[in-house]
Amino acid sequence: MYGEVRVYAELTRNNEYNVQTPTSQNPNTTLIYHFNSPFELKQAVAILIKTNKPLTLLPLPRVSSICALTPNFPLAQQIFNYINYPEIPLWNTCLRNLAEGNNVIDAILLFHQMCSYNVMPDSFTCSFVLKACVQLLDIYYGRIIHGYIEKLGFQSNLVLINALLHLYGSCGAMVDALQLFDKMPQRDIVSWNIMITLLAKKGDVDGAFELFSCMSERNLRSWTAMITGFVHCGKAKEAIRLFIEMEETGLRANEVTVVAVLAACADLGSLEFGKRIHEYSNKSGFRRNVHVCNTLIDMYIKCGCLEAAKSVFEEMKERTIVSWSAMIQGLAIHGQADEALELFNEMIKTGMKPNEVTFLGILHACSHMGLINEGRESFASMSRDYKISPQIEHYGCMVDLLSRAGLLEDAYELITNMPIKPNGVIWGSFLGGCRIQKNVEMAEESMRHLGILDPLNDGYYIIMSNIYAESKRWEDAARVRKLMKDRGVKKTPGWSTITIAGGTHEFVAGDDNHPQAEEIFKRWDKLLEQMRLKGYVPNTSVVLLDMEENEKEEYLYRHSEKLALVFGLMNTKSGETIRIMKNLRVCEDCHAAFKVISEIVKREIVVRDRNRFHCFKDGFCSCKDYW
Repeated sequence: MYGEVRVYAELTRNNEYNVQTPTSQNPNTTLIYHFNSPFELKQAVAILIKTNKPLTLLPLPRVSSICALTPNFPLAQQIFNYINYPEIPLWNTCLRNLAEGNNVIDAILLFHQMCSYNVMPDSFTCSFVLKACVQLLDIYYGRIIHGYIEKLGFQSNLVLINALLHLYGSCGAMVDALQLFDKMPQRDIVSWNIMITLLAKKGDVDGAFELFSCMSERNLRSWTAMITGFVHCGKAKEAIRLFIEMEETGLRANEVTVVAVLAACADLGSLEFGKRIHEYSNKSGFRRNVHVCNTLIDMYIKCGCLEAAKSVFEEMKERTIVSWSAMIQGLAIHGQADEALELFNEMIKTGMKPNEVTFLGILHACSHMGLINEGRESFASMSRDYKISPQIEHYGCMVDLLSRAGLLEDAYELITNMPIKPNGVIWGSFLGGCRIQKNVEMAEESMRHLGILDPLNDGYYIIMSNIYAESKRWEDAARVRKLMKDRGVKKTPGWSTITIAGGTHEFVAGDDNHPQAEEIFKRWDKLLEQMRLKGYVPNTSVVLLDMEENEKEEYLYRHSEKLALVFGLMNTKSGETIRIMKNLRVCEDCHAAFKVISEIVKREIVVRDRNRFHCFKDGFCSCKDYW
């Protein structure tokens, strides 16, 4: 450093840095405390040397921040060494600021500088660099820090080890994360929670639950992580069961837990439980939480309570694009296309810009209700007005809209000119339109693609077989079903569920194993007499099996959604809405039957099938037509 002092003294004598003797009015005095570059720092040092003032007057955090990412890093080191000040706390302060700032990569660059100039890291250094690595998903420097942790004996520092666990898992290195977790000499509740969250996110919910079950102590985050994991892995029943178990321990859910369990209710269509969580949420002060409100909208929509969803939406003081998009999508799948379009226009007037999901809702609305012109305009508006490139899902909606409207040539042209390679869903939508239009040739073209893109999807084989059967091409229908058998493709069995008094009851077609099966069949026979008086005639054309007409009728009468409906009528109060979920599409006969039944029993019947909601009331369905 003394060599540097001599250099700076020489510089001042030569006036290379334009140094003046400081006075009360001299701006050089300010420079000592407010230098903004390494050049100005050198000026400040020169001033102090010339005036025989100590270098300790320099603001050292400023020295480190000015030199950190420049070739003048050694200059800062020399200054710290000269005044005998430990440098690592100063560099750590810089690291922390960079890791928490907007340019996180600079924290890694500073760490690289420190390594290059032999600055030995401490536990704080490791902590700040790991924080940056997690944000950048930088496993390379993460492994370097891991090496320092082992070398410097920080293995018992749980903050560092937990950060490493998080980094490895976030970067997809689950083997490393599990090995590190297994080798930990001690673990805290954070360690367990990190591993449970990581495993659940990677889809290993069983592994996550195994760890959860081994925990001697659990906090709210532990329960929430496991509940969320079940939801994300499609195990909504287990999520709700675990939530109830958590409540029994005395823990109270926070907003994150509420969002997770509401998502489970949405997946299951568990309306009553969802209402209970809604009430708890309001009492707990979460009424203004946007995430909770958005999930409530989604839950009510998926449970068939459109009015309740509207109520939540209208009460929101703050709405995000997620709020608007969820409500628009909800109106769409409930057959309220006009309202969906009106809400979209209202959103635009507020200044909120639509995103890809918003347009997906609009296109669904147009597709479900056959609004061809509106659909085409919305699709064009995406790129024209909002610079949003349509994705595969948007093209799928347009293909569905055009093909179901009979514009098969237009739909086919759209598919062949797509900038994205069409997938099975695109060709599947086209196949569905071909069935409605009874176009065998184009259906066969669609099936050629589906045989390559999605050869194990049973639905496509069944549709193609049905298309042949409706055209009286029985040999071709049989050939498709044989092909299905040869490829080991099995038909997905249809089932329907209905929830009454907190209990969920499941029915399959022809189900005679239910405890009330005999009563259900008798009640159906009585209901059928009333239906015939209203003009109902069974649509046996949907039964494409080689059997007598009366056998086809009996087959229709035992469809799972009809059994669930009759069970609901038997076990609910007069006037109460019946809510049914079905895993497949509602058949045309059930659709017609439910309209008649809704008029006879003076009840609203809500059916959620694979594609949409059907709200039957007073002899009508919310859908414009059965497509």
